[in-house]
Amino acid sequence: MTRGLRLILLSLLMLCAGLTAPARAEVVVSFYSHDFGDRFPHAFIVLKGKVDATGEVIDANYGFTATSVSPAILFGSVKGKVESSEPDYIAKSDRQFDVTVDDATYARVMAKVAEWRDREQPSYSLNKRNCVHFVMELAEIVGLKVNRKSKLFKKPKSFLIEVKELNPGLG
Repeated sequence: MTRGLRLILLSLLMLCAGLTAPARAEVVVSFYSHDFGDRFPHAFIVLKGKVDATGEVIDANYGFTATSVSPAILFGSVKGKVESSEPDYIAKSDRQFDVTVDDATYARVMAKVAEWRDREQPSYSLNKRNCVHFVMELAEIVGLKVNRKSKLFKKPKSFLIEVKELNPGLG
């Protein structure tokens, strides 16, 4: 086999190897709302996918709420927590839209979740730091436009519909 033919075959082999490379892994962040039911209205996110750099498989969800629901939330700040919901709760909720993010954005989302989880108590305020404020900040991190002066901070579904309207590409 001649040297020229070997170079051509080697080039074709390298080209084919590049075409069969694995697809880039990504994480999908889904924004959910839950209407009245066994709890008050709620907004939260679900993350699913794979981190490209590590291969870590992601299947998690996070929302922010008061540690206990009582009339105290009507009068000021109370203890808050970041929590994950059970699959049946998610299934009964409405997925409003999805955003696919890269590794760096996923890391920023997780840092923001940790920031809310680690806040000094009392951290939940119905008027200033509730589940809608939580998902609003996460929406900004994934690159969405939000209305920080929205009048819908006590209405998770309506707020997420507003975000969808501010970002026509969400469909």
